[in-house]
Amino acid sequence: MSDASSDFIATGRRKTAVARVRMAPGSGKLTINGREFDNYFKTEEYRTLAAQPLVVTENTGKFDITVNVKGGGPCGQAGATRHGIARALLKVDAELRPALKAQGLLTRDPRMKERKKPGQPGARKHYQFSKR
Repeated sequence: MSDASSDFIATGRRKTAVARVRMAPGSGKLTINGREFDNYFKTEEYRTLAAQPLVVTENTGKFDITVNVKGGGPCGQAGATRHGIARALLKVDAELRPALKAQGLLTRDPRMKERKKPGQPGARKHYQFSKR
């Protein structure tokens, strides 16, 4: 692996997924949880979503990216990876901020599942009311 001084580390989150991104100058190799990028994200939709910051900033193939992602499902993990890569690119070059911000890539998606409340069958659902 490369030396620590040339690495750019960032964290991305979406729903309950957390992605730790390590980016270093290189040939454009993308590794997620020790697996190849195309092998980890099976659908083209998730691959496009995760790689969006690189396409927007025209940095495809310039960095070797290693991602450690956990929690959530495939969509949340792709979103967390996207957020992490965007934040790492910001550390590489602060002048990329307007381009990333215009696409909404720096915004953390806070939507999560609402917790179940006591005395109810679900988060918002209530037991049927009986007057008599």
